[in-house]
Amino acid sequence: MFGCSVNTPKIHNDIDNKVESLLSQMTLEEKVGQMTQIDASVVCVGEEQKADNPIDQSKLEEAILHYHVGSILNTPYTPHNKAQSIETWRKVINSVQTVAEKSRLKIPVLYGIDAIHGANYTKNAVLFPQAINMAATFNPELSFKEGEITAREIRASGLQWNFSPVMDIGRQPLWPRLWETYGEDVHVATVLGAAYIKGHQGDDFSAPGKAPTCLKHYVGYSFPVNGKDRTPAWIGERMLREYFLPAFETGVRAGSPTVMINSAEVDGIPGHANYHYLTTILRGELDFKGFTVSDWEDIKRLYTRDKLAATPKEAVKIAVMAGVDMSMVPFDFSFYELLIDLVKSGEVPLSRIDEAVARILTVKYQAGLFEPKPPVLNEESTQQRAEAIATNREAARESIVLAKNANHILPLKKSASILVTGPAANLLSVMNGGWTITWQGDSENLYPKDKLTVFQALQKKSTGKVTYVSGSSFTAEMDIQKAVEEAKNHNIILLCLGEQPYTETLGNIDSLNLEPAQINLANAMIATGKPVILLMLGGRPRIISSIAEKSAAVILGFLPGMEGGEAIVDILYGDYNPNGKMPISYPRHTNGITLYDYKPIESFELNTYNPLYPFGHGLSYTSFQTSGLKVKKEKISRGENINVTVNVKNTGSLKGKETVLLYLNDVAASVTRPNKQLKAFKKVELDAGQDESLSFTLTPHDLSFIGIDLKRIVEPGDFKVMIGSETVNFSLTKQ
Repeated sequence: MFGCSVNTPKIHNDIDNKVESLLSQMTLEEKVGQMTQIDASVVCVGEEQKADNPIDQSKLEEAILHYHVGSILNTPYTPHNKAQSIETWRKVINSVQTVAEKSRLKIPVLYGIDAIHGANYTKNAVLFPQAINMAATFNPELSFKEGEITAREIRASGLQWNFSPVMDIGRQPLWPRLWETYGEDVHVATVLGAAYIKGHQGDDFSAPGKAPTCLKHYVGYSFPVNGKDRTPAWIGERMLREYFLPAFETGVRAGSPTVMINSAEVDGIPGHANYHYLTTILRGELDFKGFTVSDWEDIKRLYTRDKLAATPKEAVKIAVMAGVDMSMVPFDFSFYELLIDLVKSGEVPLSRIDEAVARILTVKYQAGLFEPKPPVLNEESTQQRAEAIATNREAARESIVLAKNANHILPLKKSASILVTGPAANLLSVMNGGWTITWQGDSENLYPKDKLTVFQALQKKSTGKVTYVSGSSFTAEMDIQKAVEEAKNHNIILLCLGEQPYTETLGNIDSLNLEPAQINLANAMIATGKPVILLMLGGRPRIISSIAEKSAAVILGFLPGMEGGEAIVDILYGDYNPNGKMPISYPRHTNGITLYDYKPIESFELNTYNPLYPFGHGLSYTSFQTSGLKVKKEKISRGENINVTVNVKNTGSLKGKETVLLYLNDVAASVTRPNKQLKAFKKVELDAGQDESLSFTLTPHDLSFIGIDLKRIVEPGDFKVMIGSETVNFSLTKQ
């Protein structure tokens, strides 16, 4: 269902002819302009002017008519970029395209935006759970719908290109962009990412309500050694091909026509200088036909930061020759000027320019931008809006993980008397994180007033006494003693801890430990002797082991989005049966970073996989049991599929959803294999007492790995299939 082909072969041929014709008419300056992307602030008035239309007409005309820029990104008024109304966005886009119509060849400008969990730079957009939460749903249908709704809402704003999804794999929990990923597992990321792309693009991303996506950040960005953003990763090519390339390969096959480049470096080579990654692999092996775009100022940084280039001009040459097609400059026209000089001096061949520009023009044609009047999507109907919000609420509910529920303390009665405390209890921003209305997502005053925090949602649903005392901020003690005194008046404490919103380098931390102020508040609440329900909100697994041990229940909310407050309360009161599963391994200790698909040596002798909550963990208010695991054949030949069946039963007393996870282990191989790898999953909803037989098909690719010669291979031998507590074996023969 989630495969995607962009347009038909005939349309491709028509577009190729149009691109060839247009390219033949273009001057060098017009071509290099197409490779230039600038920030919106370059063509806008200052924020202090509070203009009805932020565009500065003279600056815009200079950018398009003189410098021939091919793309603009971001909101007006950078660095104070924030969400704009649909009306403002339409004025901006209309102004841009009107000036483009005045250019000699009338080439439209492609306008890009980071709409990573909904149209987060459009006011009142439906903002979904962040990607780490979408992974916790294990529900590709919800990811598909998120893509669908996001595309519809950015197109209603007139925007044309979305810098999403993030296809990096989140295997470094310190990394401040972990929450932008689909977690630590390769299979989950490929399935959820492909579903999102299909929803966002459909079969033709020029259609009304559809738009092209951009895979980011190719490749290896998410695995920095020290956990800090935009710092080096050291990834061997086998690891790269086994863990980090597959999601991007899936995104390319799903039809995403653009790729944003890794802003950091791998093995000493900055992403924007890596010919092997950008050309040999991306073009030669993955057969990517679209165009690549740099990340923020990263071509310049080959000179200013990385010291790879001796001059700014050399930085441009290195990047373009490595395979960068479009430069996110972003604040000037230096790339344009330097690249023209490089072509005129013969240092960059014109053929490389033609190649890059042809790719950019092709995507513009595919997106329908050359149509005489590209369709402007109407704003959502009341019904569409209600359906989108309902989908968002369901995504939030399915993304929340009930990690502990001692003595079935949850669900609570609505008459329960609850003290709500902690810095995450009464803020919308902590449930949304970065890229929400503003870049950092921390401007609480800009959040919609009709959405509810956790405390407000409790107040709305409760028939008992609910009192809020902050207790502490994220980093400082405030009124802990007041919270202790107030606890005497209640029989339950809801302790809401976590992280302030952040993204990128501003989210760098030195330790996964919670700040002392939050730990002190937690210890004081536990010391009251009242049952504590711990709710964690934030983008990373901050260390909570001692607190969790003494808490009656633990809920991991991560970043559930605008509907998160009500979704959490739905679960607290049992109006919704939780079914989220861990998309990462939640570490028990700050340095206890072992992933679920660990190698045998990581569980040998004194080594163990001992997280606080393992990948795939998640409780329910009912119970499920899998049984009868079988493979159709115990011996298969090369090229055969493996058919697997298992029964799953709701053995509890409530209706609920369960995700059945199928793992595979290659018993012995020429390269050490993980103890298990997720190869398939299905989510089912069952009434109390109901059972269902599930079927899975494993392909030869599922049995493959990257061999000694760095090629993907399948070796004969024994394999194990694992679901729940059961294991069955089969053998692949040499025949």
